[in-house]
Amino acid sequence: MRILILGGTVFLGRALVDQALQRGHQLTLFNRGQSNPGLYPQVERLTGDRKVDLSALQGRRWEAVIDTCGYLPRVVAASALALAGSVEHYTFISTESVYASPLLPGLDESAPLGVLPDESVEEITGETYGPLKALCEQAVESALPGRTLVVRPGLIVGPHDLSDRFTYWPYRVALGGRVLAPGRPERGVQFIDVRDLASWIIRLVESRQTGIFNADGLPETISMGALLEVCKVASGSDARFIWASDEFLVEKEVGAWMELPLWIPETDPDAAGFFTIRVDKAQAAGLVYRPLLETVLDTLAWVRTRPADYAWRAGLSREREAQLLDLILTG
Repeated sequence: MRILILGGTVFLGRALVDQALQRGHQLTLFNRGQSNPGLYPQVERLTGDRKVDLSALQGRRWEAVIDTCGYLPRVVAASALALAGSVEHYTFISTESVYASPLLPGLDESAPLGVLPDESVEEITGETYGPLKALCEQAVESALPGRTLVVRPGLIVGPHDLSDRFTYWPYRVALGGRVLAPGRPERGVQFIDVRDLASWIIRLVESRQTGIFNADGLPETISMGALLEVCKVASGSDARFIWASDEFLVEKEVGAWMELPLWIPETDPDAAGFFTIRVDKAQAAGLVYRPLLETVLDTLAWVRTRPADYAWRAGLSREREAQLLDLILTG
């Protein structure tokens, strides 16, 4: 199958390339050539900035396109319209952030979407990111009606994740000693291994599946405590978990999600629905999961290849963590 990938060299994009190549597909990557330009020398590369110039795509045909890097409706609409006569099937990678706040417990693909009061806004912020993605979904369907697949992932994890929103935990637990753990040990968390997601997407593309799908881990199956214990087993460390309540973390102004990954206070308006997204539709369409231990082991192996002076994008600094732990233990 001839597949065009918009992006293709960062995290999910590279996982999609890996899976597609394993399954024998003929790929073309279209991107700016700025991220990991040396990857996949055997794959055709077209260089261009989709925001300003799509000429490299003219006069070509593919059976399918996977859009991994669309964030602005205007830009996505231009790409979709340019490819409408050149591809049979368009996959758009969206996000679970499209759903309107507050998130309802157990929401599925029919839940209300976030909206922008001014749809001409193009500044991407925490508030606009989801609604902009929702408009991107609409732009793709408008350009290729009945030929689109929209995938709404939750937190994607695993090797090559540059966000550090999951990677922090295998790495930190492997260091051992006292580890600040957030909230309640039994509180559920939800995420999906990038390789499981990519494998499933490629199979959907092969079958020309259309429609909208949430793509996340099974809700209510992995707790924060269980995740940390798996991280401890994977690394064989002597980590000792010191649990900090939501009230303590809020009082000490610890930043949810990025400063302390996988944590948001249960008083947050979105907390009830945050880790309970339904994925029944995706499972019915063949989404399956590898063991959590495998994800943790592979993430830990990858993170150990990074330089010692790597600047982390998420997670508590060791100094900040030590200060908080001292406050907890001294009362």
